[in-house]
Amino acid sequence: MRWRSVWALGLAAGLAAPVAQGQDSRPGIAVFPFDNGGSYGQDKENFDALQVGLQQMLITEFAQNPQLRIVERGRIKDLLAEQDLGASGRVDANTAAKLGKLVGARYVVLGGFIDFYGDFRIDARIVNVETSELVKVVKVNDKRDKLYGLVVSLAGSVTRDVNLPALPRQAMEQRESRQVPTEALQLYSRALLYADRGDASRAAELFNRAIEVFPEYTEAQEGLRQLKQG
Repeated sequence: MRWRSVWALGLAAGLAAPVAQGQDSRPGIAVFPFDNGGSYGQDKENFDALQVGLQQMLITEFAQNPQLRIVERGRIKDLLAEQDLGASGRVDANTAAKLGKLVGARYVVLGGFIDFYGDFRIDARIVNVETSELVKVVKVNDKRDKLYGLVVSLAGSVTRDVNLPALPRQAMEQRESRQVPTEALQLYSRALLYADRGDASRAAELFNRAIEVFPEYTEAQEGLRQLKQG
């Protein structure tokens, strides 16, 4: 089963189907999995899941902006597997740039996180694909129960720091006012992890649990739909 992993209801129509690079002049962004930089205070599975969970959450936030072209997480996952680069910590700026070129991205975002008993920090490195230059490092930190707000803030900072088109004010306010419980984010992340492993039954169970915690969780609802489509 090929797992498709960009799911947020209401994305721009241009993201709904693959578009030839020559026909889409929007700046492309590829987000790589986030490394666990040495976290404490939760089960290992939660930390493993956040590596792909944070990746997908950030992709989803970027995808709210119709002026950006977002590379699907599934394409990055397949590319890393093909290049035997799935192990944590094996993708540097130069390698990220080379892989970014293969998917037509202008920028690659990679980085890591640390959860120290509830104090959460995300570090994102932005690589210019054309030059292989590390152009910016963005850091956000807060308590773990503010995790969704950290991701929204990170997406906005990345966009501003490389002068990409900004998310319209009304859309940004909607994202900033959205209150997604961290418990739902963790369940969603674990669902992605099991989906990547090919365990659709366990993934569906976790998506459903995330929706129970946060009934308006459209990303988890879309995850279930993708599972049913197979």
